[in-house]
Order: sequence, then C-alpha cells, then structure tokens
Amino acid sequence: MKFNNKEVLIFDLDGTLIDSVPDLALSINQMLETLGRATFPIDEIRSWIGNGAAVLTKRALSASIDICPNLDNALFEKALAIFLDYYEQNVCVDTTLYPNVTTTLKSLHSKGYRLAIVTNKPEQFVRPILEKFGLDDLFELILGGDSLPKRKPDPMPLIHVYNTLKVNQNECVMIGDSKNDISAATAANIESIGLTYGYNHGEDIKSQGATVVLDDFADIIETLPCSTAVAN
Repeated sequence: MKFNNKEVLIFDLDGTLIDSVPDLALSINQMLETLGRATFPIDEIRSWIGNGAAVLTKRALSASIDICPNLDNALFEKALAIFLDYYEQNVCVDTTLYPNVTTTLKSLHSKGYRLAIVTNKPEQFVRPILEKFGLDDLFELILGGDSLPKRKPDPMPLIHVYNTLKVNQNECVMIGDSKNDISAATAANIESIGLTYGYNHGEDIKSQGATVVLDDFADIIETLPCSTAVAN
C-alpha cells in the first residue's frame, strides 16, 4: 500500500528509531540498588518500557509490568528522581539506532517530508540522543511525554503536532512500534505504520490496527510517494 497526500511524518523514538533498553535498564538497576532492592535482567526490564519514565519506575518497584496498587507514593517519587538522575548520566552510552534509520530519515527529509517526534520519554532526554546520532536537524517538532498535559495513547500530542505545523490529520502518518502509538493515531484519526521489532509488551503489533505493518524501517520509503510539499 502507498499513502497519498502526506506531508508530516510523526515518529515514536524508543523502540522505533532507537534501542535505548541498555541505558534504561542500567539506570533502573542503579536506582534499585540505591534503594536496596533486587535488580532485574535486561530482557525483563525491556518488557516494562514504552509508557514513560514514571510508569517504568513504578513497574520496577512493583517487580512486574502490573503496577502494585498499594505502591507508596513517597517511595515512588524518590525512586523516580534517582532513576532520572542516573539516566541523565547514561542517556546515550549503549543506546543504538535500529538498522536503516539514519539513511531512511535523511531520504524522507530530502524528499520534502516534514518530520516530528512524539515520544513518552521525558523531553529533556530526547535532543541529547538525537544530537549524539546527528539527527537533531531533521525534526521540525519534538514532543516528550512531559511536554503536554497528556501523552500517548491519548491523541493530544498528535493533535498538537498537526495544529502546530498547520496541516490536517489526513496529511500525517504516525510511525511507531507499540499499541500506544497506534491507539493515539486511531484516536487522532491519523493513518499509521506499525513496526514489528520494537517494544510492545509481547503483543503482536499486527493486532493493534495499524494501517500498514512493516518489519524494516527502510520499507517506510516504499509506502510514500514524494511529499505534497515537493510535488506542489
């Protein structure tokens, strides 16, 4: 399938452009050690990622993807501050780009597409990662999980993108690896691309209702003709 008349491409970050699990897991385990708690294998922490720093911290304290309903709020606030401090020190040490991300983003940008990021990662960490990989100049708008009152799966960030960039939802595509991305796109009436390789809590992205599902980031190019901005 090819999308038509698209101008703005909205990308998730973790699990879509980057694999940040090594640095997130290190920082989570450092936080747990500081609090005198047991640490966890990286693959278990991987299954907790995708809903922002606060949820990740609560899952680590709960030792489960299911957050303990009686979790002490003072403990959570302390743990979150410790985690964010450690992560700031390790924000892009072992984080890597997924295959074909750089060449594909640069190709899409050169074709005239306007690129944006909507992530649930706190905004303060996003630009340093993009700068590390030389991608920061490609994105016209960046929204973190704390940039607005609501985050994905709420449609607010996507609505903010198309209002800010002065396009309509039919001119946008949301590209991500999780049900949060696809649910937000559906709620915002935006078509979407689901990627199979990221973090989706063990669920098959094909079951989330994305317009298109792809295994390789580079295949995004095949779904898009030249931008309307270039064509016109």
